[in-house]
Amino acid sequence: MKRWVWLVTAAVLAVVVAVQVSTSEQPAAVADGAAVPIVTPGTDVLAGIAVIPHRVRDHSYHRDAFGEAWTDDNSAPGGHNGCDTRNDILERDLVDKTYVSIKRCPQAVKTGVLHDPYGNDTIAFTRGNQVGASVQIDHIVPLALAWDLGASGWPADLRVRFANDPANLLAVGGKSNQTKGDQQPATWMPANHAFWCQYAMQYIAVLRGYDLPVDEPSVPVLREATSTCPTG
Repeated sequence: MKRWVWLVTAAVLAVVVAVQVSTSEQPAAVADGAAVPIVTPGTDVLAGIAVIPHRVRDHSYHRDAFGEAWTDDNSAPGGHNGCDTRNDILERDLVDKTYVSIKRCPQAVKTGVLHDPYGNDTIAFTRGNQVGASVQIDHIVPLALAWDLGASGWPADLRVRFANDPANLLAVGGKSNQTKGDQQPATWMPANHAFWCQYAMQYIAVLRGYDLPVDEPSVPVLREATSTCPTG
């Protein structure tokens, strides 16, 4: 059985990404009761993941290779549930929500609040023409990066699944997402260091689940980030 099938279970039973925020006045806290990953001492968090010397950009990448953006017609958890993927993630990650029925989702978030895990900001969400500028859905392992790491050779349905897998998606502040772009951990990590544990562990989980390698410069960054996780 191919490793990517593992994410069917992981997305349902495991983290799906906890949101940790912190301020100078308050200790770090986890929003919505989501658990911070625990790393057992001595665990090799990168076990089983191949390491490549560096990322080689494949300029044949195009977004359409991963299917229609946020299509509900996918095999990932949440697919075929009547709401497109973007609205599924807004529902999962925002708090204090109100709802409206739209063509792509009968119960879509109309207003809400995002506790941005990347920038540690609190962002008010209101559905409208400019909503994408303030709240965006990030691929933790970016599509262009996945393409360079091996997704270019995947069948089309697997790429569609990857692009819509909630285990690889997170609602974040637009500014943070634009800064990240398609970068790997070697060149970008969230400004909010309190979120490094969750970010790194979920990034690793996606690589492992889809049998993707990690670039060597990102290895020490990921190890440093996971060293901030609680142990148990």
